[in-house]
Amino acid sequence: MRHSVPAMLSTTPHADLQGPGYRAMSNLSSATHELPLDPLLRELIRVRASMLNGCAYCVDMHTKDARALGETEQRLFAVSTWHEAPFFSPAERAALALTDALTLLAGNPLPDAVVAEAEAQLGAEGLANATWIIVTINAWNRVAIAGHEQAGEYEPEVAA
Repeated sequence: MRHSVPAMLSTTPHADLQGPGYRAMSNLSSATHELPLDPLLRELIRVRASMLNGCAYCVDMHTKDARALGETEQRLFAVSTWHEAPFFSPAERAALALTDALTLLAGNPLPDAVVAEAEAQLGAEGLANATWIIVTINAWNRVAIAGHEQAGEYEPEVAA
């Protein structure tokens, strides 16, 4: 018997993740929004990790947030192929390489050269900040996937 996607989604077990862990994640997320790293770079990191993790909800959210901050569609479309796209600065490339390395960590040692390049491009504080953003978005991707969050409904906040 075949089911439509909406019917399957409505019958899929749905984890209720709104508890102390969620509040702690929200606090961590708020802290990463205050880190002194370019807001567009923060969103590029979040988009890339979300793409790698297959989190449609987070890709939707962070591409919209990036667009609201002034990011171009061309660059957002190219995030999945950043290795070959000419649209990213050396600092962005270093941050995206670090995102790839930390997101795909299982079974893959963290390359010293990737960390060294990220530190060279972003500085020691920027490396630490990017790392916290990567760690946090990877956790959120898993929360959104586990909670069966649906892409398409998120709208970015309008700046006052």
